[in-house]
Amino acid sequence: MIFSSIPFLFYFLPAVIIAYFAVPQKGKNTVLLLSSLVFYGWGEPKLLFLMVFTILLFWGCGLAIGASARRTVQKFWLLVSVVISVALLGLFKYADFFIGTFNSLTGLGVPMLRLALPVGISFYTFQCLSYTVDVWRGNVPSQKNLISFGAYVSMFPQLIAGPIVRYSDIARQLESRTHSREDFFLGLRRFLVGLGKKVILADNFALLMKLFRESDEKSVLFYWLYAVAFLFNIYFDFSGYSDMAIGLGRIFGFRFPENFNYPYLSKSVTEFWRRWHMTLGSWFRDYVYIPMGGNRVSRSRWVFNILTVWMLTGLWHGAAWNFVAWGLFFGIMLMIEKWVPGLQKLPDILHHVYVLLAVIFSFVLFNADSFAMALGDFAGLLGIADVPAVTPASVYYLKSYGVLFCVGILGSTPVVKRAGERILETKWAAVLEPLFLGAMLLVCTAYLVDGSFSPFLYFRF
Repeated sequence: MIFSSIPFLFYFLPAVIIAYFAVPQKGKNTVLLLSSLVFYGWGEPKLLFLMVFTILLFWGCGLAIGASARRTVQKFWLLVSVVISVALLGLFKYADFFIGTFNSLTGLGVPMLRLALPVGISFYTFQCLSYTVDVWRGNVPSQKNLISFGAYVSMFPQLIAGPIVRYSDIARQLESRTHSREDFFLGLRRFLVGLGKKVILADNFALLMKLFRESDEKSVLFYWLYAVAFLFNIYFDFSGYSDMAIGLGRIFGFRFPENFNYPYLSKSVTEFWRRWHMTLGSWFRDYVYIPMGGNRVSRSRWVFNILTVWMLTGLWHGAAWNFVAWGLFFGIMLMIEKWVPGLQKLPDILHHVYVLLAVIFSFVLFNADSFAMALGDFAGLLGIADVPAVTPASVYYLKSYGVLFCVGILGSTPVVKRAGERILETKWAAVLEPLFLGAMLLVCTAYLVDGSFSPFLYFRF
């Protein structure tokens, strides 16, 4: 089940909201836990046991860490949680990747496991790891209530694709949170805006990308249309999901952290990663980079730390060498920015152009099925492939999608948000806002009824 589907919008979500607000305060976490398990098990009931096992494992490890005053015992249970969670990730997500690499290097034919990838395993594993680490560090007390902890791990609003919510972010809210009509409406508004981003914008950019891959009339212009389409597709898809998750959390009384802050306005790659998937970047910073020594080490050690963190960031996104190369690319770019002071002296417009070009080429690599495909796409973008500069098909798609590209440009800046805020300050806000949100729901519903299944990009991670 996904947010942008008829069953979720018109059956599951209304039923959960009714049940949630019908029970007393002490029963609300139980409703969230049970509904989240139904949500997760809807598409893959066979893997529901993995979710239950993960909840029990980290709950038990957290209790054991919190119950002991001996540091060695605490460290043992922390290592248990880390080793088992990494082993599960390795088994379900990376086993075939490592087996395939081993076979390629040795010429052997070790059979693949071909295990189904549990949806969202990278997200909820990181959330659980942050819990046991924070309990071990003494930042938060261990959660003694299994239902409350289970609700945290499995919470359906952000279970599948983030944002990565640390236990410390919502520990108090799990025990005591308030609800109001204002929060409900603000959450609903945020959810519907995210739904519009996904269904109206991201899915239409995805259609252009599909047309490009299927076309026999490629050109340099068409390659660039494809690359920019993916630039907007991945942003509106993932930020749309984050908006929907944050909005749903607000409806149920939670304040989830923001995950995007207009990253395409960045003037450096460093700034880009402070604005893009912010919860992932902060997770790697606090739980990997700083424990390794951060930048308070020798230069050679700092290079090692940077490359290790960004290699892991790439691997987190997918079990393929193009993801590893994608992560290392950004690690190298960050080091270049640190070591080449002349970059800071460039005019702002050149900073923006340089960042956008770096991101566009990196996303082409990110979205390629293989290095060969990525190299072919790079050649097309640079005009060194055996294709013409322009074809009638590429001109047709440029004209057909021109308005959508303009909307994408505006939507990836604060312009639309600020215009909406100004409208909300007028006397017509009480009428215009419900009409706009109702129209958004109707248009998205029409797209969903008429369109095909289109999962969120980050489901595969």
